[in-house]
Amino acid sequence: MSGFDENPFGDPTIDNPFADPSVQQVTQNASAGLRIDDYNPFDKQGQKTTGGQVAGPNVGPAVMQPTQELPSYTKTGQTYIKPALNTEELQRRQEELERKEQELKRREEEMLRSQQYNVRRNNWPPVPEQCCFQPCFYQDIEVDIPEVFQKIVYQLYHLWMFHGIVMLLNVLGGIVLLDFQVVALGIFYVILFAPFSYLCWFRPAYKAFRSDSSFNFMVFFFIFFFQFLITLCQAIGIPGTIGLITAFSTFGDSVSSIFKGILALIIAVSFGIAAAGDLFLITKIHRIYKSSGASLAKAQEEFKSEFLSNQHVRGVATNVAAAAVQSQFNQRTNNTRY
Repeated sequence: MSGFDENPFGDPTIDNPFADPSVQQVTQNASAGLRIDDYNPFDKQGQKTTGGQVAGPNVGPAVMQPTQELPSYTKTGQTYIKPALNTEELQRRQEELERKEQELKRREEEMLRSQQYNVRRNNWPPVPEQCCFQPCFYQDIEVDIPEVFQKIVYQLYHLWMFHGIVMLLNVLGGIVLLDFQVVALGIFYVILFAPFSYLCWFRPAYKAFRSDSSFNFMVFFFIFFFQFLITLCQAIGIPGTIGLITAFSTFGDSVSSIFKGILALIIAVSFGIAAAGDLFLITKIHRIYKSSGASLAKAQEEFKSEFLSNQHVRGVATNVAAAAVQSQFNQRTNNTRY
């Protein structure tokens, strides 16, 4: 029974390292030479115990010496030291801040001027500053016109320029054909129709799309319809223009007459393209006008309000009324005398 454990109900000794006989022998020899009661932890050099044994320095507990002394706690250790900035970097940042401040100040002044006085510098026609006359109108389609109508307003503007180019070609064709009547009347048409077409039908259309004005739409339709009729007559060949009649009568057997006939035909076709553009845009704008809910009654109301709110019209009406009252007063005064 020596192979079995003496206490089968005790803790197992298989995994206990202190149950090893060699370990127990060493511990017994160590405890025989030194007793725990004789150990003095405060004796650094070693002292004799009651049993006559000297407890050396290796007998005490092991103490680990730190390899690096910890820094002492200071109040300055809590503060975060910012990296020093270069002088050039500071100067650059200061200049950038000043530049931004000036830009903001300039924008604020522009906004105040536009809000208080509604001052917008005229930019059309685009002429150099050294010219004898300055621009008369302010035109900016991308700013004034809603985005949904910008395309058709650009088309109207390009059509107006195309009309001017065709009338200039008409004058050039009269010079080539040596037809002085065409040259004289062509120059008159350029001087008359180019500015008046801009004033009488493009500007009303511009104002109509800018402020949804029924009155300006009505003015545009009325004048632009006559523009279409005149352009159609020019394409056919009214006096002073090179139309289809003039082009067909110019063709002949010689090379020069064929060249003149081709040039006249190009000018006549250009008038026809301009008339077709007029018809296309007037029908398209009329559909937009009808879909917006505008009507003749609304145009009349806008005309009355704008007409009566105009300062010049009100001044003239006041002067006329004052003159009428003064004349009646004078007439009554003369009647009472007699």
